[in-house]
Amino acid sequence: MRHLHLDPLGGIAGDMFAAALLHAEPALEAPVQRAVAAVAGVPCRLLAHRDATLAGVRFAVEAGHGHHHTRWREIRDRLDAAPLAAAARGHAIGIFTRLAEAEARVHGIDPAEVTFHEVGAADSIADIVAAALLIAAQEEADGAATWSCAALPLGGGRVRTAHGMLPVPAPATALLLEGFVTIDDGVAGERVTPTGAAILRHLAADAPPPPGPRRVLRSGIGFGSRVLPGLSNVLRVLVSAPDAAAAPLPAPALEHGRRELAVISFEVDDQSPEDLAAGIARIRAVAGVHDVLQMPAFAKKGRMAAHLQVLAAPEAVEAAVGACFGETSTIGLRIASVQGRTLHRRVAEVSVAGRAVRVKRVARPGGATGKAEADDLGDVAGHAARTRLRRAAEDLADE
Repeated sequence: MRHLHLDPLGGIAGDMFAAALLHAEPALEAPVQRAVAAVAGVPCRLLAHRDATLAGVRFAVEAGHGHHHTRWREIRDRLDAAPLAAAARGHAIGIFTRLAEAEARVHGIDPAEVTFHEVGAADSIADIVAAALLIAAQEEADGAATWSCAALPLGGGRVRTAHGMLPVPAPATALLLEGFVTIDDGVAGERVTPTGAAILRHLAADAPPPPGPRRVLRSGIGFGSRVLPGLSNVLRVLVSAPDAAAAPLPAPALEHGRRELAVISFEVDDQSPEDLAAGIARIRAVAGVHDVLQMPAFAKKGRMAAHLQVLAAPEAVEAAVGACFGETSTIGLRIASVQGRTLHRRVAEVSVAGRAVRVKRVARPGGATGKAEADDLGDVAGHAARTRLRRAAEDLADE
């Protein structure tokens, strides 16, 4: 499994991330240009660049930098309709979702109602689409990829935004950087942008590098647009893989993605199954709710009841609580904060018997596994036929 380590000497922004990875993988420039043109509607190109110390590239987007006001739901619709591979689309939506959730926490609104300003501009959308495609390409090359990041420069001062002057790091950026290590290198300014922070959070790059000897395959240097006093404004990426020539070591534990979760638990013993099922579906649809689990339980006086557990992002707790009270007959519930671990996964789309089937590929300690999406085969008649198609799809995704 390849690993990518980010070294933010100057900081990190969306264009610096795209530039660094394209410097390491220049063959991906044409696919990135096509994707950016399809989604953001603007041209982009890679420019050779150097300062007094280093040489690398810049990722340049030919778009204005004025204030743009674009709702998150509009960007989501555009991504859903774009001709992107499923993995790249998933990463783009994931990065934007991180931004929307952070902005929602800052302004005290629902993520679905977030309006992006600077991030809503065509050049920022282009940066995120480019980053998403490059992340997906790393996974496709090796089945999975892990990420880490050196200490981030904290910066300082004030930055002018559509909301007025804000401290550095900006409030949404500070939320996205929770758990990351930072340093103060004495150089002020916005060193980590909201887009750069959202990419790091999406990649779970706060995890340590994998143990064991590794061989560096390539590196890339991406320049930002600002000039920093006495410091190269670059982000460097090191791409490595396990060193097959090294002495064998015990298999390390697989790197996990980490996330904070809220668990909302309660029981219902006086609501009809039909109405409860409808209520659960509405709770599950609340932004920030990951899933709703239902289990049988015995309540007081020997009554049969339904025990419910709602898994939600911390910032979605109040919305989820409101939905629980509004959609069920419960009059009390319990809330606990837990830590979640997730295996790295990607979605591959294959064609089987003339139909598109999505297969979820998961990196496990014993090797990658795949599982076909049941909804894509739901209209096929017969258990045997569905089983044959599912296995064929999973075998194709393994290739």
